[in-house]
Amino acid sequence: MDNQTRSEISRRKAIEAALVILTRDGVGGLTFDSLARESGISKGGLLHQFRTRHGVLCALLEYQQQQFEQIARDYMAKEGASKAEPNLAAQIAIYRESINQPHSVARAVLAALVENPTLLDDMKTSDAAKMKALQDEATDLDLSLLRYFAASGLAFHSLLGLSPLSNAARNRLFERLLDEDSWQARKPQPKARRKPAR
Repeated sequence: MDNQTRSEISRRKAIEAALVILTRDGVGGLTFDSLARESGISKGGLLHQFRTRHGVLCALLEYQQQQFEQIARDYMAKEGASKAEPNLAAQIAIYRESINQPHSVARAVLAALVENPTLLDDMKTSDAAKMKALQDEATDLDLSLLRYFAASGLAFHSLLGLSPLSNAARNRLFERLLDEDSWQARKPQPKARRKPAR
């Protein structure tokens, strides 16, 4: 195995260990010492990979973005053609999957938010592109945005440990958000004509 392959394997192992630590101990528990213990990689090896805690968080965000893009690609390949709003459905599927993972990659966003909110600046650009894609396909943009932000709210409430919902109830709500037939835009009813006064 060459050095680059070994380095990539070590990096991935460290990122997966960081997600375990974030799930178990929160962002405060993410130190090079804890990362070395959890990953089995020496502290020197970790410092070679990431240099600083900021570097670890950047690597986590990059990994999270790659994972979310893969979830979206998989969803689009499997379900996209059957959806009137495939980009919206893929985004809802990402949120659902992000909380179904044992050590959710979405915790990278929460960790960055706590540590240094400017780390999320690149995500804002990406989110603007997502909003544009949702707008381009929506027949009722407000309804599409409600579904999108409902999915994100369900996900982040769960990740923060604030959701009173059972897993079954939460999954039922995600299924409802994905069910386009439940969300048909309502056509305005014609106004009743008044009879002229005599």
